[in-house]
This record gives sequence, structure tokens and C-alpha cells, in this order.
Amino acid sequence: MGVGKTTIGKKLAKRLEFTFIDTDQVLIGKYGPISQIFEEHGEGHFRKLEEIEVAESLGARAVISTGGGAVLSPETQKRLRKAIVIYLETDGRHIGSRLSKGNRPLLKNGFEDWKRIYAERRPIYEKLADITINTSKQGLRATLEEICERLDRNE
Repeated sequence: MGVGKTTIGKKLAKRLEFTFIDTDQVLIGKYGPISQIFEEHGEGHFRKLEEIEVAESLGARAVISTGGGAVLSPETQKRLRKAIVIYLETDGRHIGSRLSKGNRPLLKNGFEDWKRIYAERRPIYEKLADITINTSKQGLRATLEEICERLDRNE
């Protein structure tokens, strides 16, 4: 959460001349605000909707930005193993300011919740990643260039 998946994903899609899909935005368009889905139906229901949307999105020629918790689904993990997964790693130094700009239902205690959630999910991100990019000490342009270089090496 807050690492820049959407911003970087949009720029990468443009560079590669692919469609860009943000599964969170698709879910919002279909079902309303994520916080409302959590409130009315719970996290389990949201995760099921997310699993379906990721599966549908993976069929497109696209750069896909998933919500940070999409990897919690074993089915989604299985599907992601058939794609190129880029993990945007962070040390968290800049996350606090980014998180203050959004309504994230899992972050009731702000940055402390983010640290806990990231620590829990990090091993899954690392396991699924074909490419890991540390975004902590470089800007957006450098991150994008590194991704493109690493993609070229993977082909």
C-alpha cells in the first residue's frame, strides 16, 4: 500500500504500449468505494471480488496494478505465477505521507498498521516476484528505467 503501483504502472503501460488496469479502480467502478465494501460485506467478500477481478485482468495484454492484499489468495498466487510479477519494495520511509491521502480500511492505526501488514505480506511478495525493484532510494523515473531494463533482460 502506498508504494506507487498505480503511478508506476500507468507509466510502464504507456512505455510498453499496453493497457493499464488498476484492479482496485475496476472494483470501485463496479461495486463502490473499497471502504464501503469492507464495511458492508467484510474483508473476505472484498478479497473474493478482488480474486475474480485479478483473474479477469490477467487475460488482457496489460500492466496490472493489484491491491496489496491480492496476493493473500492462493488462487491469485497460482495465477500470478504465470505472469511477470514486479514487486516494488520499500523501506517505508515515504509511506506515511502517501497514506495520509487515502481512505484505506485496513489502516485504522495508520503507519503502524502499514508496517505490520507489509511485514506479513512481504514473504509472499518476495516469493511471487520475478523482478524486485527497491523504490526507497530512487525516484519515479529511475524506478521506471530500472523496470524496463530488467524486463529487457528477462525476455
